[in-house]
Amino acid sequence: MARIALDIDSTLHHYWDLFQSVVAERYGVELPYDEQTGWGVTQLDTHELRAAVRETHSDENIAAGEPYPYAVETVRAWHDEGHWIHVTSHRARDTYVPTADWLLKIGMPFDDLHCSYDKVTRCVELSIDVLVDDSPINLERARVAGILGATIRHPWNEHLEGGGGIVLADDWRELRERLGPVLARLQESAR
Repeated sequence: MARIALDIDSTLHHYWDLFQSVVAERYGVELPYDEQTGWGVTQLDTHELRAAVRETHSDENIAAGEPYPYAVETVRAWHDEGHWIHVTSHRARDTYVPTADWLLKIGMPFDDLHCSYDKVTRCVELSIDVLVDDSPINLERARVAGILGATIRHPWNEHLEGGGGIVLADDWRELRERLGPVLARLQESAR
């Protein structure tokens, strides 16, 4: 059995369109997805950024999230194979219930859910084997901690291509294929 941690925003569902629309409406700033090649949004100050993220994590915005194609099916297959699924998100603790409700609504199996601002530390505490996340910072920290990082390709993380200890894929179907042999080895070594 492998222990798999999954981020939510820009990992289980396309988050950028919602974030971009909130920022445009609140601050009149355009944040085209294809131009987000660095990690961080420098067009907003810290207060503005936090306010926009908080709005994207309102109960109604969480409930409206549409999972990426094959994300739920992939995670369900992993869970059915006996892998332990930890969902971890850079969200405030008060988003736990709406986040859990959303996961249940979309049929996403999970064994544990954690909403906090330091997911890699939590992954280390839980002996996670694989972290699926979009953040290059989290993926690098996971690699340093001995956790395999995996991600759906985005403009801000595609520079990680070819870096050892991180698996990049264009979509969830490819991610499932690329992680299949790794998860099989982990499952075999656990027997």
